[in-house]
Amino acid sequence: MKNCGNLKIKIFADGADKKGMLEMYAKPYIKGFTTNPTLMRKAGISDYRTFAKEILLAIKDRPVSFEVFSDDFTGMEQQANEIASWGKNVYVKIPVTNTQRVPCYDLIKRLTRVGIRINVTAMLTLNQVREVAEAVAGGAPCYVSVFAGRIADTGRDPVPLMGAAVELLSGVPNAELIWASPRELLNIFQADAVGCHIITATNDILNKLDLIGKDLSDFSLDTVRMFYNDAQKAGYHL
Repeated sequence: MKNCGNLKIKIFADGADKKGMLEMYAKPYIKGFTTNPTLMRKAGISDYRTFAKEILLAIKDRPVSFEVFSDDFTGMEQQANEIASWGKNVYVKIPVTNTQRVPCYDLIKRLTRVGIRINVTAMLTLNQVREVAEAVAGGAPCYVSVFAGRIADTGRDPVPLMGAAVELLSGVPNAELIWASPRELLNIFQADAVGCHIITATNDILNKLDLIGKDLSDFSLDTVRMFYNDAQKAGYHL
């Protein structure tokens, strides 16, 4: 039987809804937070800086990742320096490439060498992990986010790739591997089993943690009742 209490992996909440983030902050098993411009836009956030600083006023003792949004390296570096100045618990998300497919490895290396904590994001290949591992080695603490969920979206099993990524980072003690974009609760246990340090998950997935170990016969009955009750509420008749 799976048990959340036996997990070694750290669970980070992924989102940009302030209320939802603070709800997760109240849960001691949530060890950090990540967000991105897409989530922020969906949440209706128009002032990036104000939102970030409001979150950091409330969350001071756990890591929070905010992403740069410039597409040129000069702009990325300027934004990274500002974002990093917002708090000691801030990690700056840097995409592995820009939109022109130009790798960000040189920028990543410069930032980590001057002590900026970064979260390299949008990674999907082992070659990217290999290059990033070389770029961050010996630098500031950092996260390496591999989007396992997006790998799975292509019909590929992400578990072997994530296991290989763990091995690639084994000699880089300042780097922690994130299983990003999980699609289901089971991914938390898969990520833990292969040795990932962190998994990020949205509140929709995290809210299913209470289901761990639930009796399947009871769960079956709950499902039947849900269908019946919804049919009654809808007033269906034949």
